[in-house]
Amino acid sequence: MRDESGFTLIEMMIVLLIISVLMLIALPSMTKNNTIVKSLGCEATIDLVQGQVGAYEVEKNELPTIERLYEGKYIDTKECPDKTPLLIDSEGKVYVNKEDEPS
Repeated sequence: MRDESGFTLIEMMIVLLIISVLMLIALPSMTKNNTIVKSLGCEATIDLVQGQVGAYEVEKNELPTIERLYEGKYIDTKECPDKTPLLIDSEGKVYVNKEDEPS
């Protein structure tokens, strides 16, 4: 008889079963956290743009629009990571949509 070392078909199937069970446990948790990360990413983007509004105002002595910030290379994007457009009100406050506009 030859002395062959290696995995049997049963051993490989058991390993695949364990990996499948671990993925079934991990995937729902990852997708739930993905929505949380996207919302936090938008908040961070708003904070970053708010800082750039202040920098523009100090440099140019006027409140900018999103377009001016983007064209002046103060910001790299005009939207949040979830593709929600950013807006600036008449007082220089950055927000994402009309419902969030400060009064």
